[in-house]
Amino acid sequence: MKNSNNPRTLIGANECPLLYIIGIDPGTKTGLSIYNKQTKQLEAVCTLKVHEAFVSVQNQYARAKNEGGKIFVRVEDARKRKRYGANSRAKMQGAGAIKIQSKQWEEFLKSEGISFDLVAPNQIKTKMSAEYFKKLTGWKARTSSHGRDASALIYGL
Repeated sequence: MKNSNNPRTLIGANECPLLYIIGIDPGTKTGLSIYNKQTKQLEAVCTLKVHEAFVSVQNQYARAKNEGGKIFVRVEDARKRKRYGANSRAKMQGAGAIKIQSKQWEEFLKSEGISFDLVAPNQIKTKMSAEYFKKLTGWKARTSSHGRDASALIYGL
């Protein structure tokens, strides 16, 4: 059920409102971020194991349904990466595992019936500093680079 439409325009005439947008930065340390469309604030910025992230998305999906709405998930898709830069052989090897996780996220979201978009890494402003992230988002709690990268997928949508 891939939906590559802009999350701002996902609501049709008789559809449930879009309440939450979730960003996923796949990896051995999976970044997850939840953006509340109503408050226009981040609700979570964290790093989880992949199985914990799957459960978190399921829980957020259930929460949105209970509130009469829905969620939209944006996943960084390493399969769409074209360049690896310096030390490209080592980076390509590490990217192989992340590509597998990108596929797992796609399969998981399809099986759960959750709308999602797979985003090429070059379309995301990643690797922002914690200080810049705090200024940009107002998020005060400690973050990891993985959580900040997940937030870069969704903040302000």
